[in-house]
Amino acid sequence: MVIISRLMLLHALLLLFLSSFLASSGQMVLAKGNKNGYVREACSVTRYQDLCVHSLAQFSNTAGTSPSKWARAGVSVTIGEVKKVRAYLAQLKRNGGFIGRNRAALSDCAEVFDDALDELHRSLDVLRKLSKTTFSTQMGDLNTWISAALTDEDTCLDGFSFQVQDNNNNNNHNNNKKKQIKLLQRRVQNVSYITSNALALVNKLATTGIESFVDQDKS
Repeated sequence: MVIISRLMLLHALLLLFLSSFLASSGQMVLAKGNKNGYVREACSVTRYQDLCVHSLAQFSNTAGTSPSKWARAGVSVTIGEVKKVRAYLAQLKRNGGFIGRNRAALSDCAEVFDDALDELHRSLDVLRKLSKTTFSTQMGDLNTWISAALTDEDTCLDGFSFQVQDNNNNNNHNNNKKKQIKLLQRRVQNVSYITSNALALVNKLATTGIESFVDQDKS
């Protein structure tokens, strides 16, 4: 009888442990699902949604359902990506070897990326100081500056559009430069997609209006 009682007690404890473990696991899965749901919902307004989810997933905990926080996250990530491209441009200029139209396009690209970074920094400053009294003006400024940054990135790409028809000489030096330019084009294209997503998140904030500041004021 004593042995049976002990076995029954052990069985009950085991069931209690399993129930507790399953409940905890369920809560973890639910929490993870909520986080993924937050970023996917925020990114639903963007053109490049998979890229948006990938680049902004880290902000799910802090941004939640706040349009203003998602807009800040979008611009902040864009600034980081623009800085990476600008650093690559500086590296290409230091290495030298570009001549003619390639050299001019590289210089123009570096210049417009400086402009883009300035416009994005101004945008982030505004997003950190949103005001109910000047909300409409701020949204107009944000749309103007981020759109300008996007135009700057497109201008950089346009500067190398002749590359497809240029440089028919297939020597090793020329092929290496072609590869560097193609890599630059891919990087600029990618950052333009991220900038487009940031603009969409800002426009989402503009449509939500004053009501979205409940979360903003608590941050």
